[in-house]
Amino acid sequence: MALIDSLKGIVTKSKEFIRAKMLSGYMPVFSRFGNDIYASDVVQNCIDIIATEISKLQPRHIRTDNNGIQTTPRGNLNRLFKFGPNELMTTKDFLEKIVWLLFMNFNVFVYPVYTVQRREDGSESRSFSAMYPLNPYQVDFLQDPVGGLYVKMFFSSGENFTVPYSDVIHIRKRYSMNEIMGGGLNGQPDNEALLKILRINDTVLQGIEKGIKTSMSIRGVLKIATMMDDDTQRKERERFEKLMASGDSGILPIDLKGDFTPVSIDPKMVDKDTMDFLKTSVQEWFGVSLPMLARDYNDEQYQAFYESTLEPILIGLSQAFSKTIFSPRELDMGNEIVFYQRDMMYLSTAAKLELIKTAGEQGLLNDNQKLALLGYPPLPDGNRITQSLNYVDRAIINIYQLNGTKPQPTKAVKEDAEE
Repeated sequence: MALIDSLKGIVTKSKEFIRAKMLSGYMPVFSRFGNDIYASDVVQNCIDIIATEISKLQPRHIRTDNNGIQTTPRGNLNRLFKFGPNELMTTKDFLEKIVWLLFMNFNVFVYPVYTVQRREDGSESRSFSAMYPLNPYQVDFLQDPVGGLYVKMFFSSGENFTVPYSDVIHIRKRYSMNEIMGGGLNGQPDNEALLKILRINDTVLQGIEKGIKTSMSIRGVLKIATMMDDDTQRKERERFEKLMASGDSGILPIDLKGDFTPVSIDPKMVDKDTMDFLKTSVQEWFGVSLPMLARDYNDEQYQAFYESTLEPILIGLSQAFSKTIFSPRELDMGNEIVFYQRDMMYLSTAAKLELIKTAGEQGLLNDNQKLALLGYPPLPDGNRITQSLNYVDRAIINIYQLNGTKPQPTKAVKEDAEE
């Protein structure tokens, strides 16, 4: 497989490593936590909503110059992000898997496969051919004799690889106690508070299930007033059950030796407020509101969900990818990876029309971009940009208002008109 071949190509065997030791005294060793919390349907639904929304993002390599003008460089990075970061995944699959691994382990490692190319001026650049989200069951952080940090990753297949930590995109969640890894002090997901809620919820659900089964199974006690052997009792019970099954009127004819006493079972169910509290506690843990969970939300509710839950993940992805993919020199030149929300299709039709009106009047959208927001295909001549004449250049607004004179066109405008 391409990933294994790539990892084998960069494994360092000639160096002696020791475990990296942090200031806190703990050895940074990441080991995968169990899947206890993922047995809950509410947990899975919450993570699925977050992963699905993040998978809609469009990663882009952009470059911002000193004047703040952004361009999209041609290169293999944008090609990978557009179609598929590796031979197994589309971009949607890639992002969705990253989010699931992040919430399962509070740490996710992405390995970019690249080759080094030397420029004419002697500097080096990286040419990327694939990116893989990794799922090791254990990661050891090591140091070489000169202090370089490495990660040794162990996989379920029995393979293990040692690579420079600077070559791995490391994204963390709940980065607090541990100096390298997300999660708790030992670099594992700290789900104990959530597990308490889930255990209570599971106990409640089991109690409801048993209560329903009990209320549906035992109808009463048939007392047989004679001495019978086991075989005779079985036949008498079968005869009674047959009478129950065929009694259309609800009246059971039994003889003098039988006495039927109905049993009234009234299982106590948990009230709605308690069930809602348990469910809401799980939703608050993941930052997913009930309208998002029910897929019945308005623009304001989605915006709140985006800003509180999705945006921190989006910023973390952008910074982690940029920091690892680009050298310090390339970062200084304005290169970065940005995860864009494409087309804002979650907006209602009224909100889209308001966006088109506001952005269109400012000359920020061309005709095809406006059509895309409404779900229509592009036009052959749809790159035209129109702008409202109700706006004036800020540099000449005082002259225009005080003198009442018509602003003169700039030199560039005159040249365009003459042509």
